[in-house]
Amino acid sequence: MGLDVALYGFLEVGGAPVPVVTIGALGFSGLMSAVSYFQGASLVLSSLHAEPLDPIDDEHRQLHNIVTEMALAAGVPKPQVFVIRDPSPNALATGRDPTHAAIAVTQGALDLLDREETQGVVAHEMGHIANRDTLTMTVVGVLLGGIALLSDWSRRAMYFSRGDGKRRGLALLPLVLLLLILSPILSRLLAMAISRRREYQADATAAQLTRNPLGLARALEKIGAANASPLRAASRGTAHLFISDPLRRASDEREGRLADLLSTHPPLHLRIAILRAMAHSGSAVG
Repeated sequence: MGLDVALYGFLEVGGAPVPVVTIGALGFSGLMSAVSYFQGASLVLSSLHAEPLDPIDDEHRQLHNIVTEMALAAGVPKPQVFVIRDPSPNALATGRDPTHAAIAVTQGALDLLDREETQGVVAHEMGHIANRDTLTMTVVGVLLGGIALLSDWSRRAMYFSRGDGKRRGLALLPLVLLLLILSPILSRLLAMAISRRREYQADATAAQLTRNPLGLARALEKIGAANASPLRAASRGTAHLFISDPLRRASDEREGRLADLLSTHPPLHLRIAILRAMAHSGSAVG
């Protein structure tokens, strides 16, 4: 019996197999989801070594004022504001809802951008908060975790089955293998697709909040042209939260279907072109 649990994840209770390992995994997944929901923002900021603003620093005071202005324009509570001591120019927003949100800007961005450009970046992140993008990504993560658990349960059920059940399990082998292979791939592609779409939406929201699409366009140009190295504390798990890929992967600046599948952000030059077209048409200032 102990060997069955160790090998297959099942325990027979009253002659019926109980998937104890899957139940345990489900409980662990639920606990991790709850931690991510309630403490996710703190964990992200801690992993990036984000620090509170220094009230003596002129750039930090200006950032605080800009965040206050954009929160009023977006009609949401002012989020907490942090600085990441890294020379790579970037910014991100995190939090489960507008009441529990935070914005972090790198020191590199504060040093590189002027006030209008910083305002555009902050407005972009405020767009993520107002549109509840970070909550969407949390929900997607929970759903995809459920798919992974389902594929794991199917595999274990097939191995544990005996007699006719074993033969039926073998008949389902192609489906189980397909779930095991495709679930991590599909989860990654879905997360990337949502991330790319939300970047365009946040750009549009920023243009509406600032009435100045060119401010964000210039900021993205400077961020893209900066010769800074990848943001040291960033990881694949947090890269999609930033305004620009902090890992500076080449796939994010390529076009085509393959690039779309492999990137978490749309190409900067496309985003800049859209913002400049908005400024030319006056659609953000009308």
